[in-house]
Amino acid sequence: MNTTSIVLLVILVILISFTVGVYNNLVKLRNRFKNAFAQIDVQLKRRYDLIPNLVETAKGYLKHERGTLEAVVKARSQASSAEKKASQQPEDPQAMKELIQKESQLGGALGRLLVTVERYPDLKADKNMRQLSEELTSTENKVAFARQAYNDAVMTYNNKREVFPNLLLAEPMGFKEAVLFEIADEKEKEAPSVSF
Repeated sequence: MNTTSIVLLVILVILISFTVGVYNNLVKLRNRFKNAFAQIDVQLKRRYDLIPNLVETAKGYLKHERGTLEAVVKARSQASSAEKKASQQPEDPQAMKELIQKESQLGGALGRLLVTVERYPDLKADKNMRQLSEELTSTENKVAFARQAYNDAVMTYNNKREVFPNLLLAEPMGFKEAVLFEIADEKEKEAPSVSF
């Protein structure tokens, strides 16, 4: 082998090693943000399980507020459906955007329900309602923490895929930009306040 062949072989080995390193690092980071989304998923499912109990408890007291209750049930159903789609592919930007939109709508509907509950002293005093509201508040906090961890993992992943020279390899190798889990409406960023 002549010197030119050895130099070319060394350059080729370096390029292959670099490409493998970039690929493996991006896989690790993608798996990290998928795992972080799985933590959000757990808390969202917990929240979806609490909502029917909350609505059922409120039904007896809120006979004249049927529209509010139906809006919560409908928003929960849509958010749950979007969550299932997003949990199958958290790297799919459309699925994540749909989940974010449906979660925002659910948050608004829940907020309206909780404001309505405030107007009914007997319902506020109900033991089941207080317990469900406390569980919902706790779950909302857990969702917020899980969302923060997810967004941190997404930012790390996106930064790694967008820096030079990784950006030359990321897109052709199938590493698409991940979407942050952000609430669009400023009012929805606040957890529903529950005071019983």
